Amino acid sequence: MTILVGYSPSPEGKAAVTFGIDQAKAFDDTVIVLNAGIGETPDERGVATNQDMDELKEALRSSKVSHEILQFLRGNDPVEELLALAEATEDTRMIVIGSRRRSPVGKLIMGSTAQRIILDADVPVVSVKADKKA
Repeated sequence: MTILVGYSPSPEGKAAVTFGIDQAKAFDDTVIVLNAGIGETPDERGVATNQDMDELKEALRSSKVSHEILQFLRGNDPVEELLALAEATEDTRMIVIGSRRRSPVGKLIMGSTAQRIILDADVPVVSVKADKKA
C-alpha cells in the first residue's frame, strides 16, 4: 500500500513527512511525498527549494522506507495535484497533510487547502500538527 504525503517546507510539512514515515514503517508501506505549486514564481509559498528537497531526500533515505519524491510545478493547483495523484495511485492507504495551529475563530473555519483535501479525497486523510516547539 501507499501513503501519500502532501509536503510543504514548513514545520507542519515536516511533521506530515515524519508521520508518513512512521505509518510506512508500521504497515511496511511505500511513501510518496508530493510537493506541488503553480510554479509561476521561484519563491512561491509552499514550493520546496533545492535545499528543502535535499533535506527531504535525506530524511527519507535515512528512514529506510520505500519512497518516492515528486515535485509538480506545472501550473495546476496543489490540491488538484495531490487528489489526482491519490486517485491515480490505486493502493493509496491514506493522505497525510500538515496543518497549522489556529485561534478559536480559525478553528471554526479550517484552511481552504486542508478543507478541500479532506472533503474531496476518496481515501482517509490524516491532518498532522507540528510540535509546539517547532
